[in-house]
Amino acid sequence: MIGVGFALPPDDETLARVAPIARRADYLEVTPETTWIDRDDGALVPNGFHARFLAAVRAWNKPVVAHGVGFSTCSEGDEARTRAWLDRMREDVALFGYAWWTDHLGATSLRSASGAGSETTALPMPMPYDARTASTLRARLELMSRVVPDVGVENSVVYFVLGDPLDEPRLLHDVLAAPHRHLLLDLHNLHTMSLLHGLDPQAWLARAPLDRVIELHVSGGRESDPRWLPSGRTMRLDGHDDAVPEPVWALLDDVLPRCPHLRGVTLERMEGTVPDHATARLLDDELTRIRRAITKAAR
Repeated sequence: MIGVGFALPPDDETLARVAPIARRADYLEVTPETTWIDRDDGALVPNGFHARFLAAVRAWNKPVVAHGVGFSTCSEGDEARTRAWLDRMREDVALFGYAWWTDHLGATSLRSASGAGSETTALPMPMPYDARTASTLRARLELMSRVVPDVGVENSVVYFVLGDPLDEPRLLHDVLAAPHRHLLLDLHNLHTMSLLHGLDPQAWLARAPLDRVIELHVSGGRESDPRWLPSGRTMRLDGHDDAVPEPVWALLDDVLPRCPHLRGVTLERMEGTVPDHATARLLDDELTRIRRAITKAAR
């Protein structure tokens, strides 16, 4: 059975507003690092949202999946950071009971040019779709699989590419061939890449390992502010801050019957972007539309 999920926002006001919607979901999604803070000694310790999310999960009696942003699936080295991450995840798996864990394809921890130390980015940086990236990604997933047996990676959304975006599916095939390795197929990412880079979503999907898809993400976004660039050019942003656009709904209808091992479709909305109850009602309608799409695909 394919479930409908909702991503918990690490913001008190947003969380209160979307709580009735989250309770209607079959499962909840947590971004683990939004529930931690970095201690001076490098340890990752719970912040306030750790307790809030855990209380919600228990009160609503919902299964939970983990979707990270910052594990840096394509980084080499930085053993101390990796150790702290795995230690914290091990504790959280015991508490939240994560059914699976995924993160983005990319690097958030980069070696400095001098080779002394590393730089951390807020969002994953793109990597070339080559054998070295595949090897690093494979090794990083293996590390996390010792904590959460089912692990996976999400398709990219990036604003510059190091190669042909149509080579990404080949890398995913290579890395995800092993047992308990999965693809989180983010449909708004795919839509955004089509607008940014002229990528044909159907050509990408035709090459992708859809038999490895465990979860789909559905969300919206906006165009960037034209004042950001001297030319006035705008770019599609994967901001999770607006309604799900119709091309993403069309992709959902298209891929649902093509993912034989799919276990969930998750609706994402960024914290701080649900300003009123009208927006919350929109999210409720979107959750219902996802459920209807799943039912239709099963006929």
